[in-house]
Amino acid sequence: MLFILALLIGVVAGLRTMTAPAAVAWGAWLGWLPLAGTWAGFMGHWIAVGIFTILAIAELVADQLPSTPSRKVPQQFGARIVSGAFTGAVIGTTGGAIISGLIAGAIGAVIGTLGGAELRKRLAIAFGKDQPAAFIEDAVAIVGGLLIVAAVA
Repeated sequence: MLFILALLIGVVAGLRTMTAPAAVAWGAWLGWLPLAGTWAGFMGHWIAVGIFTILAIAELVADQLPSTPSRKVPQQFGARIVSGAFTGAVIGTTGGAIISGLIAGAIGAVIGTLGGAELRKRLAIAFGKDQPAAFIEDAVAIVGGLLIVAAVA
């Protein structure tokens, strides 16, 4: 089950790079993720919660700008894989499976990046514009991230 949750948090990272670490930080801060005394214990500190939340909000705003590059360009794609691997490793840590979580999170990020781009393109075509599709993707990433983190507890 932990492998699936790590994969799914990676998918969230593929949709929105900073939403996954923000959700994980909130989960740790709220006590849903038992990370105290581990390498990832810092994720439960209010400073980590604040930083990742601000970065996630900034990303949600930046995603609406027409100048934002595609998620599939190397810098964006790479950042999503790193975010997915990191958050997958954090989730894996809760069950002593850091490496498995890291790998699952990275795989999930690739799935989320490519699948999310295709789904958003199809939704944008269906709506006749991109903004509603972007808002749906935002909601899926935020709600999904929180549900995944809550499921670890």
